[in-house]
This record gives sequence, structure tokens and C-alpha cells, in this order.
Amino acid sequence: MEYRRLGASGMRVSPLCLGTLNFGSSTGEKESLAIIQRALDGGINFIDTADYYNGGESERILGQALSGGLRQKAVLATKFHFPMPGDEDPNRRGNSRRHIMQAVEGSLRRLQTDWIDLYQVHRPDFDTPLEETLRALDDLVTQGKVRYTGCSTFPAWHVMEALALSEKHGWVRFTSEQPPYNLLDRRIENELVPLALRHGFGLLPWSPLAMGMLAGRYPDADRLPADSRAAQSGSFYARRVTRRAVQAGNRLPPLAKDLGISAAQLALLWAKDQPAVCAPVIGPRTMAHLEDALPVLSMHLDPETARRLDEIFPPGSAEADFHNTSGWRLPLPG
Repeated sequence: MEYRRLGASGMRVSPLCLGTLNFGSSTGEKESLAIIQRALDGGINFIDTADYYNGGESERILGQALSGGLRQKAVLATKFHFPMPGDEDPNRRGNSRRHIMQAVEGSLRRLQTDWIDLYQVHRPDFDTPLEETLRALDDLVTQGKVRYTGCSTFPAWHVMEALALSEKHGWVRFTSEQPPYNLLDRRIENELVPLALRHGFGLLPWSPLAMGMLAGRYPDADRLPADSRAAQSGSFYARRVTRRAVQAGNRLPPLAKDLGISAAQLALLWAKDQPAVCAPVIGPRTMAHLEDALPVLSMHLDPETARRLDEIFPPGSAEADFHNTSGWRLPLPG
């Protein structure tokens, strides 16, 4: 397996990143710990979480899993921005210096570590000066609490603004951006991907399986699987599962079958081998989900398969709106 540079940094990460959104909720602690250990044993050294995932439980479980010497082997990423559940304090959210300095201490404590390898701004905060956010992050790097910084679900112009401000002031610059990216929502190819290639930051796509719509989990948009996030949580998750998206996603399994792999593996392989992508973030809910993903670490997307996928899912297009939590992109028409 070939480890990849994280953007323009010198840090090497596995070509898949273990996401931990399910840990502490739909995936219990015991199975979460087992999944983390299996991922590390299988060659994944890159793990992503966020402070507000399940009220901090995801970070706490991850900290427990990496205690006892494993922390040195893992590239650990977490995020800040959203308030913790039930916290009504207006200053314990967003991207202000005050919140950043509070949030990082909470994450370090739950993760049982002295440093965070990649500290990411979970969403833009247009009410806080970007200079304030970037200077606070630069201070954390200087203090040794953070090694690299990144962002998630930022518009391309805002990433460029951050890079320009960092260059102007001599602050640490973003190493990565974590956008929604899958065969059902390829809109980042229109601006963000060219920007990443031009300026040397890495992409860490989230939801590469499109919530399972690319894995054959939704045979009918009107009948959601009972254990799916769309059925259990509703809200913006359910709004992504449209008839048009399900019909498009269900064109993938026959092609995967011809290749002798699962539909989930093909969707993940495609995301992994796109330009500027360092590592798609996988979010296994079960050990079986992880086992299905691990072989993709050593797979490569051939040009003919890439061409056939482009015919089914045109570059730059979208059949589902995975930016519907961005707070800045207009919704898809229809």
C-alpha cells in the first residue's frame, strides 16, 4: 500500500481515512474499539473525528483506543465549530478565538493526547473575521498543540481567501479541505479541485458512498432502510435521498458486479483515485463495513472504468445535494 502526502505537507497518510461519526451512537463502544484496532492493523493510519460527534463520545472512545502506545502510530484529525449538544452559550460555537481555545482543550482531554495532527474548521463562520480564526490556529501550532490545520465544507473562494491571508501574514496555511464528494455530487470538480491542484492542498472527501445510495442500500427512495441515517435521523439526511439520486445510484452495482467487486468498493475506489484527493473518509457502522473497505487500500482505478463512470455520472454534476449542511451553497433545483 502506498501512503500519500497530506497536501503539500511532509506527513504521510493512508489512502483511506477512518471516520468515527458512528462511534458512541449507532456503533457501541466495544465494537468501535474493535473497528479502530482492525483499521490500524489493516494499514489505515489516518483517523478523523469531531468534538461534537455524539456529545464528545466519539473523541473519548478514540482516545481510549489509542492510549497505551498506539497514539504514536496514528495521524489524528478532529474538528471544531458546532456547539456541543445542549450548550446554549453563544460563545461556545463558531470560529472565534475564544471558542477555538476552549474547544482544543476539550478535544485534547477527551482524546488523551498532547497534540492533534490535523485540526480542522468544521464549517465556515461568516460572522467571525477569517483573520481571527487563522491567527488562533497559527498560535496553536506555535504552542505545539496542533501540527497542521485544515477546513471542511468551505466554498472554494473562502479556501483561497484563507490561503492568501496566511501567505500575507506568515501564518500556517490550510493543509487540507474536507468536502462532500461522491459520484452523486461531483460539484467540487468545478472550482475546488482545480484550486487544490493549483495551490497544493489535499482533499479528504466525506460521504464517498453517498450515505449508501452508491452501495445498493436504497432500492426505492420511498422506502428507506430502517437502520439508515436517513430513516433514523430524517432532516437533511433524508432530503438527500431523492428518487432521482436513488435511480442514479442503482446504476453502479451492475458495473461493480462486472468488475468482481462490491458497489461500495467501486464508489470508494473512484473517490480515492480522483485528482487532489488524499484520502476519502469512510464511516463504518459495523466491522463488516470496514472489512469491505480495506481491500480498496491496494486497488487502482483503471482508465476504462473511470470513463464508464463518467458516462453514468457526468463530471461536475450532481444528482443529490450533499452540500445541504454547508450553510452557503444554494440547493439543487427540483
